[in-house]
Amino acid sequence: MRVLALDIGERRIGVAVCDPRGSVASPVCVLPAKDVLGNAPSWRRTLDDWEPELLLFGLPLSLSGAQGPQAARVRTQAQRIAASAGLPAEFADERLSSSEAKRSLREKGLTEKEMRGKVDMIAASLFLQAWLDGKGTSSGSSS
Repeated sequence: MRVLALDIGERRIGVAVCDPRGSVASPVCVLPAKDVLGNAPSWRRTLDDWEPELLLFGLPLSLSGAQGPQAARVRTQAQRIAASAGLPAEFADERLSSSEAKRSLREKGLTEKEMRGKVDMIAASLFLQAWLDGKGTSSGSSS
């Protein structure tokens, strides 16, 4: 099953996708949040290119695992995005995915400015991979 993961930020949304077998996550792109929320052509093209069966949204939980105001905002926006795309939505814990993405990019020698456009899609690929690994490819889910 092809899953498209979205890391929703205030200004940007990072996008990652898994292979059709659902085993490997890869970063795709970063789109302006207004484009995704407004169902702009760039977002529609991403959906057309990857043909996902599910949208996975990163949920920003606190370190204790609680959902705060930011998680509520993400849930609301995610449900809007999924409804306009006509796709089911699931949520994954995205705690520390952005800091892990920054660490990885820093190790590759990128500056803060060079990282800006990449962190969100790398973070999306990290929580997508964790979600895929947690689900296992052999477990069939019936929804």
